[in-house]
Amino acid sequence: MLSQEIADKYPFLKDLGIEDVNAGGCSGPNKWTGTDGKDMLDVYTPIDGSLIARVAQISPEDYDQIVKDAQEAFKTWRMMPAPKRGEVVRDFGNEMRKYKEQLGRLITLEMGKIAVEGMGEVQEAIDIADFAVGQSRMLYGLSMHSERPMHVMKEQWHPLGVVGIITAFNFPMAVWAWNSMIAAIAGDTMLWKPSSQTPLCAIALQNIANRVMERHGLTGIFNLTIGKGSTIGQGMIDDPRLPLISATGSTRVGRMVAEGTAKRLARSILELGGNNAIIVMEDADLDLVIPAIAFGAVGTSGQRCTTTRRIIAHSSIAGELKEKLVNAYKQVRIGNPLEDNTLMGPVVAESALDDLQAAIDAIEPQGGKLLYGGERLTDRSGFYVTPAIAEVPGNTQMVCHETFAPLLYIMTFDTIEEAIELHNGVPQGLSSAMFTDSIKNAERFLSAAGSDCGIANINIGTSGAEIGGAFGGEKETGGGREAGSDSWKYYMRRQTNTINWSSDLPLAQGIDFNL
Repeated sequence: MLSQEIADKYPFLKDLGIEDVNAGGCSGPNKWTGTDGKDMLDVYTPIDGSLIARVAQISPEDYDQIVKDAQEAFKTWRMMPAPKRGEVVRDFGNEMRKYKEQLGRLITLEMGKIAVEGMGEVQEAIDIADFAVGQSRMLYGLSMHSERPMHVMKEQWHPLGVVGIITAFNFPMAVWAWNSMIAAIAGDTMLWKPSSQTPLCAIALQNIANRVMERHGLTGIFNLTIGKGSTIGQGMIDDPRLPLISATGSTRVGRMVAEGTAKRLARSILELGGNNAIIVMEDADLDLVIPAIAFGAVGTSGQRCTTTRRIIAHSSIAGELKEKLVNAYKQVRIGNPLEDNTLMGPVVAESALDDLQAAIDAIEPQGGKLLYGGERLTDRSGFYVTPAIAEVPGNTQMVCHETFAPLLYIMTFDTIEEAIELHNGVPQGLSSAMFTDSIKNAERFLSAAGSDCGIANINIGTSGAEIGGAFGGEKETGGGREAGSDSWKYYMRRQTNTINWSSDLPLAQGIDFNL
């Protein structure tokens, strides 16, 4: 049970089944791994730095049993008709609806994004469940004409097996849902390793998953493994029982996943770093630009993979833009993210503040100038800082590095060619945007000679991707795709079938092989 102090302060934790000490592994209803004798993970809230719960991390033996349970469940789950699997996912989405407020507040408590963003993330998880229900009736293959008489050719899609899902702290529920809801309708079972900074979000969703599985007489479909990345995470990467690892995190982590899965010829979906830019043309509507930049750069305290990190402004409007942005930043209300009037909460940990300070210290030596912010707020406990804006001469070494904190760089250009060169001149390639009223500029940006990112927008910012489209990026962002469009294909294997319904055995390419 929760201590009375924590229960009184955060009553939504009890609704979600969170306790003072929580088990860190589960493969279904009544299949939690227990807490006795386990290494404990202390969970602190970045709101005030206080301890809110503890989680018992799983052992290698726990991990092995959970994978075995998932493998066994796969044998039955893969044979359930996809629309029936969709009904289970529908039930999951409805269960998340019941607890939307509590889940959203848990996200805020555990990682620090403001309450409205926490609710929005839960809604995203609900939306992908709805999307997956429809997708369960649209796992289409093809029919093809054979060159041989009285032969039929077709392709169909089959489930892969046990899918490994590794998620980051900044979207502790939505990214799991992007993967798990699609994997579920595809017929896969799954193994989830959440960030060690947000294990309670995972436990809350596992509690929901257990109720849904129990109602449908299932177990082992949605499985949880909380533990160290060096042991549990690496174990998943190296495990030949997991044909796919979908990982969200830093480029460094992504390289480890890519190398580990490649060694055993398995698949990977990588959603890694972003260094997202907005090009502001001379004809841009600044009434749209300013709120788009502010939301993109300040939202989630600069800790989204789609956070706006670079502004490439036409020299004719750069001065006005900088003035308006600094004024907008001065109006950002920083404080407890559980309070309704807050626009920016804390960063997730002390390390994020250290990274921000290191980036600010490099601005002037690399020819830039800090225009606003970057000051730690010492009048309160927790990890609070004013969002920063810096003017830089271009893509300096520090600009090319993704600082996962609220730091926005501004640089200028004179021609669209120069703007696109600056835009593409970083190692990452996730999300991008241009603000312009010119159809020529817009189409140039969206063309093969324009943005090199997986997402390219016109007159909206870099954040706020909808689940209907495939989400992901290029270059050091990893090349993976999740959520909408045809991303379901990543979670299945393609099989080509040829059926001979004649009484002869003709060979392809006209080959005559007489015995």
